[in-house]
Amino acid sequence: MNMIAAVAAGGAIGAVGRYLLAGRVMHLLGAGFPFGTLVVNVIGGLLVGFLVEASALKFNIGGELRAFLMVGILGGFTTFSSFSLEVILLMERHQNLAAAAYVLTSVALSVAAVFAGMMAVRAVLA
Repeated sequence: MNMIAAVAAGGAIGAVGRYLLAGRVMHLLGAGFPFGTLVVNVIGGLLVGFLVEASALKFNIGGELRAFLMVGILGGFTTFSSFSLEVILLMERHQNLAAAAYVLTSVALSVAAVFAGMMAVRAVLA
């Protein structure tokens, strides 16, 4: 039961963080392209990279804390389902080039962000 509570609490924090950040980015850059979700997913990838590498190299975190951070906060924060819906919406508006650019950019930047997070931790802790 403690594990479920940890995931639920983290999920609430992550979801609120996603809502606030994505809304702020949309306010700054406009709603014509899903920049808010893109920014959230890239930052989420970077944080996953940090946490995975830091916990592997230096910090021995327990199962509940790991579930709270990785599954809860970052699972609630990143937005792959929102991303998928936004791709479909772009395609339904016949913005196929924008949809393709969004998919490629999201995947490339998110993978690069995980790698960057891991490398940053290795540079500091290894």
